[in-house]
Amino acid sequence: MPIAAIQADHFRIPLPVVLSDSTHGEITHFELITARVRDTDGAEGLGYTYTVGHGGDAIRSLIARELAPLLAGQEADRVEQLWERMWWGLHFIGRGGPASFAIAAVDIALWDLKAKRAGLPLWRLLNGHDPRVPAYAGGIDLLFTVDELLRQTRDNLDRGFKAIKMKVGRDRLSEDVARVAAMRDFLGPDFPLMVDANMRWPVDTAIRASRKLAAYDLVWLEEPTIPDDLAGHVRIAREGATPIATGENFHTVYEFRNFINAGAVDFPEPDVATCGGVTSWLKIAHLAEANNLPVTTHGVHDLQVHLLAAIPNNSFLEIHGFGLDRFIENPLTLDADGKAVAPERPGHGVAFDWQALEGIRG
Repeated sequence: MPIAAIQADHFRIPLPVVLSDSTHGEITHFELITARVRDTDGAEGLGYTYTVGHGGDAIRSLIARELAPLLAGQEADRVEQLWERMWWGLHFIGRGGPASFAIAAVDIALWDLKAKRAGLPLWRLLNGHDPRVPAYAGGIDLLFTVDELLRQTRDNLDRGFKAIKMKVGRDRLSEDVARVAAMRDFLGPDFPLMVDANMRWPVDTAIRASRKLAAYDLVWLEEPTIPDDLAGHVRIAREGATPIATGENFHTVYEFRNFINAGAVDFPEPDVATCGGVTSWLKIAHLAEANNLPVTTHGVHDLQVHLLAAIPNNSFLEIHGFGLDRFIENPLTLDADGKAVAPERPGHGVAFDWQALEGIRG
């Protein structure tokens, strides 16, 4: 069916608790940008992306003013062709950044529509592998005291999580080491624990941190330095002592290709809402598989559970406490083994409470 309309909206989601990391400081809200693609038969697919507080209306504008007219009248089920049309339509001002966010929201909506028309959950449409996906609780807790950190962790354990990630990147590396030691002591020796530096460190500091933190048997050290420094990541991977996860700030397939080819990443971490959508996410996952690497995720867990469920080289699904659950009809849940289960509802299965969102329109 041809595309009849694309509606873009922008909302500001207040966080239940002020969150903190080493790059963005204190985070009081995030922005949700939605794209609803309707075909001429009246069927609708939903896509969305987000920011951590700024730039949301620029993304909404790209969808409404640029991508909507670009795709009007095109066949909705030719998703790969439509992705190329969007990519090259915004290429001169894009190649990443807000353009990749906008493309992602529309691409996700197109895949949702395609799966709904097929009567299948998205993970099955994508040749599903296993609906049960390992999951971890992603804390945004750099400025928490140790007591607050452990209290948050205790709450996450009570919610059924079997893996935890915490923030590092405080002013002194000794503080980070002490906090990770306290967490490891609290969780015990075999519990999966990850740490995330949010790009905070220069390369030499990141190497020292990787070596010092190795004593605590971490699954990975995430984003040890800026994503623009490929050579620096290569040094950290070679000279450090902890596996590296990175990619949440990559917005194209090519960035992942360069890091994988250089041996600069152990856990590629694409975010479907910021790397161009399902179409490009799958290419990244298959590229990782061809290089014998597991894939993890960042953000939008209600969407990305489908993607990890569709591939054989999945790792952990990140589950964030961004407060979006308050506006979703069927939030993602964990099973008794701490795994997230991809739903069987047609499409990606996410349905927003639009009336509630109306009160926080951006």
